Amino acid sequence: MTSTTDANADAPTPDGYGELRAQLDTLTTEAFRPELAEIDQLPTPEIARIMNGEDSTVPAAVAEKLPQIAAAIDATAERMARGGRLIYAGAGTAGRLGVLDASECPPTFNTDPSEVIGLIAGGPSAMVKAVEGAEDSKELAAADLDALGLTADDTVVGISASGRTPYAIGAVEHARGKGALTIGLSCNAGSGLAAAAEHGLEVVVGPELLTGSTRLKAGTAQKLVLNMLSTITMIRLGKTYGNLMVDVRASNEKLRARSRRIVSLATGASDEEIETALTATDGEVKNAILTILGGVDGPTAATLLADSHGHLRAALAAVRTT
Repeated sequence: MTSTTDANADAPTPDGYGELRAQLDTLTTEAFRPELAEIDQLPTPEIARIMNGEDSTVPAAVAEKLPQIAAAIDATAERMARGGRLIYAGAGTAGRLGVLDASECPPTFNTDPSEVIGLIAGGPSAMVKAVEGAEDSKELAAADLDALGLTADDTVVGISASGRTPYAIGAVEHARGKGALTIGLSCNAGSGLAAAAEHGLEVVVGPELLTGSTRLKAGTAQKLVLNMLSTITMIRLGKTYGNLMVDVRASNEKLRARSRRIVSLATGASDEEIETALTATDGEVKNAILTILGGVDGPTAATLLADSHGHLRAALAAVRTT
């Protein structure tokens, strides 16, 4: 009598399935953890404790790659200072994290939406619903980048927990062929994505609590690295003054209140002085600070900041030497 297991082993499989399964079997992010096989039988507080313990290991994994992350950031900032863009490309959770990071740059750093861009395999609809087969296409990634008019000053970050996603690898390969800076962010060692990129960032966080659910530790690790990549790049580009978001875009009441508070923290000025400065500079926080600390009017502040490529400290230095 033939067992069910034997029958399944001999049954035909879809084209490429056997090869893909063999690849997944080698990935740390896909590893099965037998010690957690009964996790569904545990009390909820115990599951939460275990999950919290798993999450606590992620920052240490990121810390191991700080030199490589810093090198990628400096290279990105250099390109962006020349007018280049930061472009994320990924599928599924990885793609959504890239879109999230890109979408938060305009309100935080007053960047134009065209400066930091998130591409997700399958397009915007894939943010909420998977698009069949999109992540498996390198050609789709190349087409998405070509639609942006990719240049050698741009930086393309391929994001993939497994490090094998064709869309992410295809984006990096195509971008590198165009002379753009390339970064490959994955959570497995020896990944194809890291090998394809100029800067390979492999943050290995180990097997997941739920086998293969890379929205967990791997997703957290990717979010931490993307936070660093965009935030520190913006610091290097002069989008902050100390740890103050002086390029914040006041698009709602909360941000308008934050703008006034930032000017206050930077200058120590009175509420009346702050209102006058913000009115004179059309609400631009950085310009308002310069008018107060530098003793200049709004148009002069704008000129000084343009001459200093948006760096407030440099503009202040220019005022003090005149």
